[in-house]
Amino acid sequence: MIQEEKQQHWDTLYQTKLLCDVSWYQPTPETSLRFIQDSGISKSAKIIDVGGGDSFLVDHLLNLGYRDITVLDISEKALKRAQERLGDKAHLVKWIVTDIVNFQPTEKYDFWHDRAAFHFLTRDEEINRYVNTAHQYLSSHGMLVVGTFSDHGPKKCSGLEIKQYTEHSMTETFGMHSQKLKCITLDHHTPSGNIQNFIFCSFRKWEHEDESESR
Repeated sequence: MIQEEKQQHWDTLYQTKLLCDVSWYQPTPETSLRFIQDSGISKSAKIIDVGGGDSFLVDHLLNLGYRDITVLDISEKALKRAQERLGDKAHLVKWIVTDIVNFQPTEKYDFWHDRAAFHFLTRDEEINRYVNTAHQYLSSHGMLVVGTFSDHGPKKCSGLEIKQYTEHSMTETFGMHSQKLKCITLDHHTPSGNIQNFIFCSFRKWEHEDESESR
């Protein structure tokens, strides 16, 4: 699926479904918030939410006092819904409309968060570009948290094929540049009553990486 088709797919979905009807709906993204708060990052740390769409994560981060938040999504419709919901607070957030595989950051991030976007990348080329971008644009000692469908989760989502992951395959994918901190599995209950099993893994960028890059 080419970028234009992917963007149209997601724009159509966000135009035809209410926020509370999408499978990833979470009024309080407890797992993501726990990873962020447990990381010990400061309230001024640069946080990016990849594939954030109209997730409520940004609302909670703003309410907790985090001041440098970026939300990236391929769907402009999704980000507009989030902006409308936030109202006057929307200007406090940086909004980026792009396919993550084409993302060209202009700054480094202290915390890279992705819940349920990475598993839509099924080709090795896309996966490698994602991993390389995340590695290159994580700050020294930066942290990355990725949540995907586990090998006990769905094989498709929103009409698209996905790639399932285990703790081993997540570590193989991201562990070359980062130290795995922990992985957890959990069940997400969708608004329609289905259960989706996720795996969340956190990684810390290797200490020597920025030093070697600057030489």
